[in-house]
Amino acid sequence: MDLTRLMAERYSVRKYSEKPVEEADLEAILEAGRLAPTAKNLQPQRIYVIQSPEALAKARALIPCAYNAPVLLLCCGASEACWVNPFTGHPSDETDVTIVATHMMLKATELGLGTCYVCWMDIPKVHHAFGLPTEERIHCLLTLGHPAPDAQPSSLHSERRPLAETVARL
Repeated sequence: MDLTRLMAERYSVRKYSEKPVEEADLEAILEAGRLAPTAKNLQPQRIYVIQSPEALAKARALIPCAYNAPVLLLCCGASEACWVNPFTGHPSDETDVTIVATHMMLKATELGLGTCYVCWMDIPKVHHAFGLPTEERIHCLLTLGHPAPDAQPSSLHSERRPLAETVARL
């Protein structure tokens, strides 16, 4: 599929079928994330696959927007493994992880799967509940699965500002 068409067709899926995600598809999605560019190629992303019934129950109890997806990808950044901008002191892990997540979302769409980028959660509680290393920061969660037959994009999905409102030429 043409990349621009793929990006236009991707939407935030908020309703999933019970059909499981094939392991080969999950591996292809994780590989797409692995191929994503990161600052200085330091690859600080740490992706946790939440798929077992126990882990899903724990996540769903803590994350309001898990949408009963059969797979959740908890996307973290290892703060000690990322580049730090010497001018601002800003670490790159959040940006790097977001790029990785975007690659995984696009690959999922190509495979006919749905995703939703979620950051509405009590991050310290989720971090503690899953016993993540202290040097890793949670940046987002991707829901992943087959969209339910009646899944629809949000009514706001196709609303896009004109380029003239979001782009300036210097």
